[in-house]
Amino acid sequence: MALAGFDELFQLASQVSVPVGVAAAGGDDPTVLEALADACARGWVEPILCGSENRIRELADRLSVDLGLFKIIDSAEPAEAAVAAIHRGDAKLLMKGQISTPSLMKAVLHSQHGLRSGKTICQIVLMEIPRDDRRFLMADTGITIVPTTQQLSEIIDASVELASSIGVASPCVGLMAATEKVTDAMPETQLAAELQKHRGDEDTFTISGPLSFDVAYSQHAGEKKRLSGESIGVVEIMVFPNLLSANLTVKALMYAADCQFGGVLKGVKCPVAFMSRADDVPTRLRSLALALTQVAMNP
Repeated sequence: MALAGFDELFQLASQVSVPVGVAAAGGDDPTVLEALADACARGWVEPILCGSENRIRELADRLSVDLGLFKIIDSAEPAEAAVAAIHRGDAKLLMKGQISTPSLMKAVLHSQHGLRSGKTICQIVLMEIPRDDRRFLMADTGITIVPTTQQLSEIIDASVELASSIGVASPCVGLMAATEKVTDAMPETQLAAELQKHRGDEDTFTISGPLSFDVAYSQHAGEKKRLSGESIGVVEIMVFPNLLSANLTVKALMYAADCQFGGVLKGVKCPVAFMSRADDVPTRLRSLALALTQVAMNP
């Protein structure tokens, strides 16, 4: 059984019995307003916009977005205001809007008023490439710069949990590198081998590595390289050794491939719809749909 695609996730989001409160950190952005207006019209969410009320209202007027079902929290510190809304119980879902990642994470990681869970925080992106009928998760594409073995282990756990919630109970995890051979010249290959041994007794998923992207993605590539194994071409979770390789890969796909994508943060006390400030309305809507699948897991 494959990971759910975004069409399926939209259907699931539309089945919620009660709209979910979502606090948007940085609501003064056209794509944020339009995506939340669409999600609100679909019955998915009850939006709370945190940021400059004047700018939010000016944008809404210009875009003809009806703010009647929106709540606005006028704040010069939109990340702190959004996190506070989560703590009050006004929202169950956080959304990254027109705000930088460091500014949002400062509020999320605050020792007293943040959303720490004690687990490694990571961004997981669901990538869907219709041409090849391929869907897979990529982690960590946005937070931890050089994860330790323990952090990578927790990133794997978070990714497996997400995969299980969207259709694959026992996913195939690939530990990504530039080659399938373990070599001293490439520490990430040694890390993959170490991690594979460390997690080798798991029965909730399979794990392979090191794997290059082509082999993890395509069975044809594996055949051409004369490689065999149950993970070749069917990896459902790609775990990268560092932020550089993960972020470059995911953004290359976003801009150069015919694909659909959305992202969430895991490892925090509530689901977070989390992508780039440069994202368009459809990407924000897809991220919301993906994050909504996690709300039931964070009562």
